[in-house]
Amino acid sequence: MTESFRRSGEYPQGDHHGSAYPEQQSHPSSPVNPEWPPPPAYDPAAPVHVEPGTTVWPGSGHGGSGGHGGHTPYAGHPEPDPAGTTAVFATVGAGHPEPPANATARQRAKGPFALLAAVAIVAAAIGGGTAYAFQELTGNDTAATSSTTSANVVPTSQRGTVSGVAKAVSPSIVEISATSNAGSSTGSGVIITTGGEIITNNHVVSGASAIKVQLNNGKSYAASVVGTDSKKDLALIKLDNAPSGLKPATLGNSDGVQVGDQVVAIGSPEGLTGTVTSGIVSALDRDVTVSTDESQGQQQQQDGSGNGQWPFEFGGRQFNGDTGSSTTTYKALQTDASLNPGNSGGALIDMNGNIVGINSAMYSAASDSSSSSSSAGSVGLGFAIPINTVKSDLATLRAGGSDS
Repeated sequence: MTESFRRSGEYPQGDHHGSAYPEQQSHPSSPVNPEWPPPPAYDPAAPVHVEPGTTVWPGSGHGGSGGHGGHTPYAGHPEPDPAGTTAVFATVGAGHPEPPANATARQRAKGPFALLAAVAIVAAAIGGGTAYAFQELTGNDTAATSSTTSANVVPTSQRGTVSGVAKAVSPSIVEISATSNAGSSTGSGVIITTGGEIITNNHVVSGASAIKVQLNNGKSYAASVVGTDSKKDLALIKLDNAPSGLKPATLGNSDGVQVGDQVVAIGSPEGLTGTVTSGIVSALDRDVTVSTDESQGQQQQQDGSGNGQWPFEFGGRQFNGDTGSSTTTYKALQTDASLNPGNSGGALIDMNGNIVGINSAMYSAASDSSSSSSSAGSVGLGFAIPINTVKSDLATLRAGGSDS
């Protein structure tokens, strides 16, 4: 038999100066029962009475004097288990005696695993909260981005509705008026930082001598070109004196877009600021060819050729006029959301409120000489530059663009 069991009253507790084994003291010559544990080398400490719910930290105490002049434990702090030094957290309640030694050993064994599990759970929760807080507190010139197309931009009660998307994203869409020696043009843009950075099409602002931006609230501000990239038909402009309270749009992930996904377009067609249309994604990776001539778009606006539309080429055919000899081709999202002159540079948005494309080209049957005036307007053939192309080009645009 290798274990002994302590029965109530078998080893009576003495006071601090008395022995806990009175029978052995009164009969020093009596043989010791081999099944009994040997008496401790020091006097056991008196039990400690604490208030219910108090946490006790067991451990060895060093300091104070005991009956033997060596290291004695503080009251309620027994010597640690020689096999290890792991602390055990124990809460003492009213009317609950100290657990037996073998139960304490089991607690010591289980304690570290429970503690590690709790720490892991708390760390995971803190990590998620920190990531969310970091996204909410990004700097003025940091575009808000989403690694997926499911960022919670639209309130839960309105998510998946055109009205919900329009309400959440319209404050981030602006109207852009550009003036140059070749004429004037009107387009749209998307606010991407609280510092006043706005992404738009290159053909909206290229060659402009003056740029005016009208916000969703009707207020207008002057803006300057930061950088242009004619090969991707992208440009970055910035408000000269950006007001406080600008609401940047959230840039989504165009790689997650699928054919048939519902989308919303917001822009300023024909100068009608904040116009909202909706449709679906009709196709992916369409090869769209546009002009890189900075005066081409303004000339189209000036003389009325192409009905004010930016000319482009698709499938070997030219639409909205002649693209000229200097062109570039990019992959585009095709949509049947209604787009008209002035939508260029505006946003194509998923139903969660994330920007998935920058509207860049649209076909109107009125630009075809064989069409009657009654068929003028959008015919559901629009194209947008994928937002992932925009995000990958932001650093270049901020440095002045590829055309500098």
